[in-house]
Amino acid sequence: MRKLTHEELLARRLTVAEASTVPRHAVTVVLQDIRSMYNVGSIFRTADAMRIERIILTGYTPTPPRPEIKKTALGADDTVPWSYEGDIFVALAAERARGSRIVALELTTTSLPISSLSTVSPATPSPITLVLGNEISGVSDDVLAVCDASVEIPMEGVKHSLNVAVAAGIALYEAIQCR
Repeated sequence: MRKLTHEELLARRLTVAEASTVPRHAVTVVLQDIRSMYNVGSIFRTADAMRIERIILTGYTPTPPRPEIKKTALGADDTVPWSYEGDIFVALAAERARGSRIVALELTTTSLPISSLSTVSPATPSPITLVLGNEISGVSDDVLAVCDASVEIPMEGVKHSLNVAVAAGIALYEAIQCR
């Protein structure tokens, strides 16, 4: 075993031009009022790694171009399709109209383990729209009311929360496994 060289890693990567033409997973991420530009950039980077369809930034979530987003996105803000919609309900209505199942990543009284994501949207390749909420307050109650389901990442330690960008990575990995 040896670590791959930088050249070997580059040979495995898509080019920016290729990234705009290859099929993407039918997963959209909606960010509700994310405060940290670094979290937004990190979610862009993860979305690029998972080749998800797009990111929709809502509310007061910061949007590119911003140096703080670029710092953690490492250019993924240029390769992942994204849009901004001030009103999250408009964004979710548009997602529902295109046949997407709206799933919140949130601890609720009926949330399913993240590993159950395939049962939330079983028809392949039915699109999934994953809603990620604010770092402090999570997905708001009024947004939860319009979601089809909620999923949670099981926690076994003392803290029952993860950084939103870390949680996004886990959830996006699981979401593309069931597509």
